[in-house]
Order: sequence, then C-alpha cells, then structure tokens
Amino acid sequence: MKIRNVVHKGLRRFIEADDPSGLPAAAIPKLRRMVSFLQDAAIETELHAVPGWKTHQLAGSRKGVWSLSVTRNWRLTFRVDPTGFEIIDLDYEDYH
Repeated sequence: MKIRNVVHKGLRRFIEADDPSGLPAAAIPKLRRMVSFLQDAAIETELHAVPGWKTHQLAGSRKGVWSLSVTRNWRLTFRVDPTGFEIIDLDYEDYH
C-alpha cells in the first residue's frame, strides 16, 4: 500500500528521511517493521497477519480507523482508501 499522508511530524521525518528524531528510541525498530509491512501489504486482509500488533478497527466516532499496537499506550492509526488502496492519515498517537 502506498502511504498518502502522515499526520505525526516525527513519523513523517522517519518515513521520508530515515530521521528518527521526535520518536522514542525504543520504538524505532518496531515502527520500522510496521511501516515496511504496511508499505508491502497488497490487500487489506494482510493487516491481521501479525497477531502481536493487535490489529483492529476502531469503533464509535473513529469507525473505519485501523489501529496497530506499538507499545502499551502508543498506536499507529490510519484509514485505508478502498478505491486506491492507500493509507490515509497515518499517525503515531497515545490515545489513553
């Protein structure tokens, strides 16, 4: 999947320039694996391939947003554009 846009500034720098500043050092290896996986995914059903990431879609006001667990409170969240199968609004957030 192509990543159309990234909301989190540190994550954007990491993806575009391999610059990890603005992200916790302990999360960098996992974030690198996750971003690579998302970019290599060909279909939406592949998102459930890694059970340790606790991949799921959110409900309520955030219905349609996917969540992947990075650490206890931190998640990668994004939407998938079904027409172009692109990742939209990729974010690294603490939503607790």
